[in-house]
Amino acid sequence: SALQDHFLLTPLLMGMLGAAQYLMQDAALLSYMDQRFLNLEKRMEKCNQDILGYVEEFRDFSKMVLSLLAGLNTAKAELRREVENLLTRLEHAQRDIEYFGSVTDSNACVEVHEGLVEQQLLEEAEEKKRLKLMLNASCDHVLAGIKSLKIVKKTGEKHGSWMKDPGKKHAKIYLLSGSVNNVVLEFSSIMAFMENNQTLKARRVPLPWPWEGTGHAIYQGFLFYHRHGSLNEIIKFNILRRSVAGQMLLPGAGRIPAYQLSPQTKIDLAVDEQGLWALHAEPETGANIVVTKIEPVSMAVEHSWDTPCSSRDAEAAFMACNTLHVVYNSAAGGSSHIQCVYDVLGAPSAYSSPGLRLPKRQGSHSAVHYNPKEQQLFAWGDGSQILYKLHTEKKV
Repeated sequence: SALQDHFLLTPLLMGMLGAAQYLMQDAALLSYMDQRFLNLEKRMEKCNQDILGYVEEFRDFSKMVLSLLAGLNTAKAELRREVENLLTRLEHAQRDIEYFGSVTDSNACVEVHEGLVEQQLLEEAEEKKRLKLMLNASCDHVLAGIKSLKIVKKTGEKHGSWMKDPGKKHAKIYLLSGSVNNVVLEFSSIMAFMENNQTLKARRVPLPWPWEGTGHAIYQGFLFYHRHGSLNEIIKFNILRRSVAGQMLLPGAGRIPAYQLSPQTKIDLAVDEQGLWALHAEPETGANIVVTKIEPVSMAVEHSWDTPCSSRDAEAAFMACNTLHVVYNSAAGGSSHIQCVYDVLGAPSAYSSPGLRLPKRQGSHSAVHYNPKEQQLFAWGDGSQILYKLHTEKKV
């Protein structure tokens, strides 16, 4: 019986022993596989860390490239401004050389001949005569005072300008809100403009390019404005047809503000009895204001005058009867007053430094435009649209 049990148990034990060996082999395989998986996970984790490092390096590289591109664009803009400045200075230098060359010999020690002096005086007289004919100088009055003030509306925008075409048949009011914008609001009359909900009564006139500053002018159905982003480009825009009718570059303009207290305006366009003008300041004139007469049809410069009127502490200016009137104020905003007057024809005037004050008002102006038909100033002051009625007297 024991022998039988031995023979019966032996195979069973052998089978169990074999199974145990197989289990040990499976456990070793499993341990090996676990180790491989752990190694694989470590390698994947390192790979992820490397990728994150590469991404971070790429971001830093991208930031560096963008910074270099921005610097390049700034350098290009500065170079362009320097080149334009150099060209302007060359133009001024050439003009001065031509002038001195016409009145002196190459040898400065040689005495000027009397005949040459007489010739120069004749030429100057002819030039003054030509300018008078060009300007059709029929103005026989000067600004003697400002009679009244009327706040027509308050839109609230700090900077802007509003105006009326001085033509005989024009009654429309134009609102150009903001120092950078590309939509003009056109109202059928000043009564429509004065209504509370102004935008519903207005015709929206989109422009192909936005304007810069507040120095716009509307004359003979055209809007003239300084193109935003350009140094000194003036656009002539047909309001009725909604199309560009002309363009020009104003030499010397755009590098510094026309008025220190209105830095958003680099070129101020003005209209008076004699037509279209441009006002700006130049570093070469000591920041004094330069007056330029523009022929509105051909968009060509007819003549320029360097004036003694400083742009420092100035906030606005306007032309009336060939005469520049500069409005001054304080940086904190006070009582605006006209302190410098310059007649481009050189006519003597008792009002060369009148000190006329804009009445009953404390604040500042971002634009002042003269309307020769109505002899009023269309002004924009601290978000309000204002009319100033002028008082004139005969020239003496």
